Amino acid sequence: MALDELLDEHEQGEKVRDWLKQNSLGLIGGLALGLALIGGGKWWMQRAHQERVATGETYDTVQKTLQAGDLEKARTEAAPLAGTAYAALAALDLAKAQLDAGKRDEAIATLRAAGSEDPGLAAVIRQRLARLLVDAGKGEEALTLLAGAEDASSIETRGDARFALGKTEEARTDYEEALRKLDVAAPQRQLLELKLTQAGGSPDTTGNES
Repeated sequence: MALDELLDEHEQGEKVRDWLKQNSLGLIGGLALGLALIGGGKWWMQRAHQERVATGETYDTVQKTLQAGDLEKARTEAAPLAGTAYAALAALDLAKAQLDAGKRDEAIATLRAAGSEDPGLAAVIRQRLARLLVDAGKGEEALTLLAGAEDASSIETRGDARFALGKTEEARTDYEEALRKLDVAAPQRQLLELKLTQAGGSPDTTGNES
């Protein structure tokens, strides 16, 4: 090997060693940061799992308290569920228990405060709240709540609100639309057909969308 090649290799080696000396802290810091990120990710996943387990246990506790009939205690126990997927479920359960106990206004208040990021669950909350509002003589508010209703049950409830307000023709239209969305074997068809008849319609004139 030529002398100039040996010198080149020596110089390159010195440059590498100098660079390592200058950047060793950065390399160590980068490695430490990488390990910290990995460790932090594992810690976060473990913590998230623990929180899900704890949230599920809290919901179970609320269920047991409701079964025992202590509604106020159940409300307090459900407070930590705010912001979780269980919050809406707990609200629906509490509202049902309040209604069963003859506390309709409290059930309405519970459902007013409830919400969910899940579209299906949010629709259930609106529908149940609307039914209670109709029962409480607040049909107009129920109509506002169900303005964009698309499922059969919500459309039926909208028809109930309109019928209660004396808007018979509009109620009939809602009942007919709800029937079209239901399967012919759906158990709720019989009651809905009775409502349609009461509103001056005929079940025989409604087809099925499916």
